[in-house]
Amino acid sequence: MGKTATANSLRIVQWATGTVGSAAMRAVIGHPDLELVGVKVYSPAKEGMDAGELCGMAETGVKAVRDIASILALKPDCVLYMPEQTDYDDVCGLLENGINIATTRAEFFHPASMPADIRERIEAACHKGGSSLHSSGSSPGFITEALPVVLLSLARRLDLLRIDEFANCIDGCSEEMLLGIMGFGESPEAFADRQFHERDEVFNHSLRALADALGVTIDRFEVSSEVAVARQPTRLHRTTIPAGSVAAQRMVTTGLRNGQPVMQFRCNWFVTPDLEPAWDLRPDGWRVTVEGDTPLDISIGFPIPVSERQATLPNLTAHRPVNAIPYICAAPPGILTTADLPQVAAALG
Repeated sequence: MGKTATANSLRIVQWATGTVGSAAMRAVIGHPDLELVGVKVYSPAKEGMDAGELCGMAETGVKAVRDIASILALKPDCVLYMPEQTDYDDVCGLLENGINIATTRAEFFHPASMPADIRERIEAACHKGGSSLHSSGSSPGFITEALPVVLLSLARRLDLLRIDEFANCIDGCSEEMLLGIMGFGESPEAFADRQFHERDEVFNHSLRALADALGVTIDRFEVSSEVAVARQPTRLHRTTIPAGSVAAQRMVTTGLRNGQPVMQFRCNWFVTPDLEPAWDLRPDGWRVTVEGDTPLDISIGFPIPVSERQATLPNLTAHRPVNAIPYICAAPPGILTTADLPQVAAALG
């Protein structure tokens, strides 16, 4: 069984139990101030399973359900909403019933960038139920919003903030995501025909939220991309992609102020470092550089043993929304950005 709940424990439902959702559920089960009271799943095969079985932990007594009525009946304080796609009917149904939402869904990073009709509908649901919604994660989220706010608290003038992300995607992504969604293994010509508007907008929206928090004006964004191919056949999980196929992709989104870059995010995602042309790649992690009156150069690595990577990497995305739950529940109604919340401190006891 799970830990004993206290009178002050917040009641939490985990919505979706994929890789990140399972990591979030494990964090809730082990959290001193949270009580897992429900699990929402989509697969008939998962219905009725114990939450612990779904996330690789001991039995909790909490059984998974598929219908939203069962979730609403639990009257949770917050839902960790982590499905593959957003259903605005479900989101509004939760909010209208006074249930706060912590999520990793990218649609909510910058409310002003949302389609006006959807934003107004969600804000109305928040005010009807007295509830709040906040989206976060590792990237975007922590590295594009939370950390830069702290770093730039040292500054009075920003010339350029540049964030580089380096990720060997094999251990952090399923085969289906690597091939079907990200396009690894395709010819450069086929990859060039892909549309990544949603991905591009995610980082644009997150950087806009950061700029708003700092009072920095961004006139427009420019997005560019390039690829490199594998020199040798490269094994993913079950599939080996051929030499000459796409094995690395770099997307650059740049916010311009008066025609000059002021904020930039560059993702360097790859499945092998043996590339043509050769790229200057680092191990998994981030590099943040600040140019201005307080220059900084910060490098963050992930020193995770190879045998633990698949189990540990999802925590980077899952844990910040979990840690933000008490702050979301205490906040005024509405769609909250990182700047709308106090600094998120993890309760590690």
